[in-house]
Amino acid sequence: MGAAMLSEMATEIVVPVCAVIGIAFSLVQWVMVSRVKLTSERHASSANSSKNGYGDYLIEEEEGINDHSVVTKCADIQNAISEGATSFLFTEYQYVGIFMIAFAILIFLFLGSVESFSMKSQPCTYDKEKMCKPALATAIFSTVSFLLGAITSVLSGFLGMKIATYANARTTLEARKGVGKAFIVAFRSGAVMGFLLAANGLLVLYIAINLFKLYYGDDWEGLFEAITGYGLGGSSMALFGRVGGGIYTKAADVGADLVGKVERNIPEDDPRNPAVIADNVGDNVGDIAGMGSDLFGSYAESSCAALVVASISSFGINHDFTGMLYPLLISSVGILVCLITTLFATDLFEIKVVKEIEPALKKQLIISTILMTVGIAIVTWIGVPSSFTIYNFGVQKVVKNWQLFLCVGVGLWAGLIIGFVTEYYTSNAYSPVQDVADSCRTGAATNVIFGLALGYKSVIIPIFAIAISIFVSFSFAAMYGIAVAALGMLSTIATGLAIDAYGPISDNAGGIAEMAGMSHRIRERTDALDAAGNTTAAIGKGFAIGSAALVSLALFGAFVSRAAITTVDVLTPKVFIGLIVGAMLPYWFSAMTMKSVGSAALKMVEEVRRQFNTIPGLMEGHAKPDYATCVKISTDASIKEMIPPGALVMLTPLIVGTFFGVETLSGVLAGALVSGVQIAISASNTGGAWDNAKKYIEAGASEHARTLGPKGSDPHKAAVIGDTVGDPLKDTSGPSLNILIKLMAVESLVFAPFFATHGGLLFKIF
Repeated sequence: MGAAMLSEMATEIVVPVCAVIGIAFSLVQWVMVSRVKLTSERHASSANSSKNGYGDYLIEEEEGINDHSVVTKCADIQNAISEGATSFLFTEYQYVGIFMIAFAILIFLFLGSVESFSMKSQPCTYDKEKMCKPALATAIFSTVSFLLGAITSVLSGFLGMKIATYANARTTLEARKGVGKAFIVAFRSGAVMGFLLAANGLLVLYIAINLFKLYYGDDWEGLFEAITGYGLGGSSMALFGRVGGGIYTKAADVGADLVGKVERNIPEDDPRNPAVIADNVGDNVGDIAGMGSDLFGSYAESSCAALVVASISSFGINHDFTGMLYPLLISSVGILVCLITTLFATDLFEIKVVKEIEPALKKQLIISTILMTVGIAIVTWIGVPSSFTIYNFGVQKVVKNWQLFLCVGVGLWAGLIIGFVTEYYTSNAYSPVQDVADSCRTGAATNVIFGLALGYKSVIIPIFAIAISIFVSFSFAAMYGIAVAALGMLSTIATGLAIDAYGPISDNAGGIAEMAGMSHRIRERTDALDAAGNTTAAIGKGFAIGSAALVSLALFGAFVSRAAITTVDVLTPKVFIGLIVGAMLPYWFSAMTMKSVGSAALKMVEEVRRQFNTIPGLMEGHAKPDYATCVKISTDASIKEMIPPGALVMLTPLIVGTFFGVETLSGVLAGALVSGVQIAISASNTGGAWDNAKKYIEAGASEHARTLGPKGSDPHKAAVIGDTVGDPLKDTSGPSLNILIKLMAVESLVFAPFFATHGGLLFKIF
């Protein structure tokens, strides 16, 4: 079959070096963001000592003016947001930590019991003539890799949040010097998160493989089966991060909007609104920490799915280490490509006017995709033999290296298509959102009808893109093809996350400008940054959902192979009942998360109304609102409400696999995948469209928009109601669903040995 041109030694060097380059680049970006200085009054005395440091309190230069009060306000607001976000995440991680330890014990007990905790070697699953390491070893190493994935996921979300809260006031202050300066600070900050996450995820996975190899030796089947725990750990943390953060941010957002904008007719981030700090904290814990953990989970799972399938193919059988690490080589090149792409936004071209912001972000996607296509071609040519075999449901299928290149390429370009379709349906520069805005003339009801129709329609092209990716990649390289197609979609994750994190940073910057009492001119610039970020956030969610569909299908294929299922026949009762129940699960999950947002928002609305009615002088701006109570309401509600949806997702595979067996579980996974993807795309796009329809009316940038405005008009109030309805759809239920479908699949794969041996208890009894 031939050998790869890239030697094993070269592979051992290339992967960690690229990861270290990514980490170093993120640190360079952080240092450059730190050059924007902030000074708070309480640190004024130590200003000289802190000027040369990189602390939170730095800047006196003020575009020719020396306005200390504005800078001080910005610093204090940033501190309040940062403290609120840190406090929430620490509280959330305490609960998640308990779950993490409990689930790790569960993994050990379930997998260890497969061979009654025996330490004896056993025949390999796919080659009975060879002897593999004992099941107890798989249990121990799967538990360790689960904990590694969970810790890396938590760290990714936390670091992203810290960087975003560090950058928001700096973005506000740079907006005084022009929209281009503010854009660069926000984008550099997003890049810090993107590169840290991509590089950390790659480095930890690479180190884990090499450490596990010291014990497993030639038993690569057992080694890469144990590594799947890494993906499970990453996604289980992401689920709680996404759901908890989503409930937090939307409870605050809905409360702030309904009372502040609709009832009291005050601006979105007016400091008189008691929920405004909680709203800004929510942007960071939901859209930054949650999204970071989510995309890390997708990356970890697609890598694990590809490694598991490759380990029982010619790469694993022949112990071709370079071929085995092909998924990691793709991610390594992705870091280098994203590094070059980032320079186009921050160094090679400068944004001078507002209308250049959105095209600059879109160019990031196009440039990274084109460069990555070349990168994939080079990696495939030097890292993979001219032909090799891939395990395909019991038989080995011969694959050419150019076919593998097409598998990765089709995933990469499908991601770009999904991104642009999402942008078309959620950006107020195009007719779909403008039609939704126009429907506000006749009230909130027609706005809701148009928004729902837009969301359903926006599913069509992404589903065709995913379907074509699946057909092409499966035809060429079976389930391995689908796994690497998902990796292709995620190969530019550093750029995707930079664009995604840019949105909440800009949103916070606008809020800080409003609360600090900065001029209308500054607020217009931050609003323009935020509007572009709103669209890019929708693009990020589109990428996450599309990649989740491919990842979960690849994991499904690995599960079916590991559980020794030859065919999944939907006409058999065992499979069909699983299929129909699985298709119901995304609806059950969405109902739980949306009701959670509604309950939390209800408490928030009551509290905001209470403060406006009982605090003398609050509406006139003479008294300060009680921000801390609103922050506490969001924190308590999100921690309490994230547990039931999380339990639903985590317990379903365990219950179904144990009591009904692997055939029924395969039906549940297929049903959840098919319905979950559709609901996730429509929910995210509907919410995004309503949000931008509201912003379209508020900005009044065109003649048509001005006929619907100004703020406070009846069409604007209808648009705010639509935006409020869409908030939990686009920031809680929609983005969380992609974690549901891939988490259930990776959990099923990790527990597959137990289900195959002891599963189906009810059918055995009857």
